[in-house]
This record gives sequence, C-alpha cells and structure tokens, in this order.
Amino acid sequence: MIHLKWEDNETVKTIECVHADAEKFVVHNKLTPGNQYEVKNETDEFYFIIDNSNRIGGFYKDYFKEVE
Repeated sequence: MIHLKWEDNETVKTIECVHADAEKFVVHNKLTPGNQYEVKNETDEFYFIIDNSNRIGGFYKDYFKEVE
C-alpha cells in the first residue's frame, strides 16, 4: 500500500494544468487551468498530484504541460 505515503514523497517535478475539459470524467472541481501542481508519482499514462482537494489524485497526462 505504497500509495498511502505518496503525499509525503518528494516532488518529482512541477506541471501546469492546461485544461480541465474531460470527455468522460469530472475533473473541473479538482484541477484549475493555469495552476501548477507538484508531481508525487508518475506512470506512462498518469500523473499523481496533490489536487485542489489537498489529496493525491491521478490524472491523465494530457491535462498538463511540464514547467521548466
């Protein structure tokens, strides 16, 4: 149950939300376009971030762009 400790992990990188227009899921109440989020874990398809609810959430990578 490693996912229970992700909130305490070091930040892998910072990303910025570019849109919250989901076809299938409701994400507009968890993501704000223009806000930057800290990535706590990453897979090929998802970023796991601390979202607007201050909890870890997994979101498709197409909602974000990497901040340099």
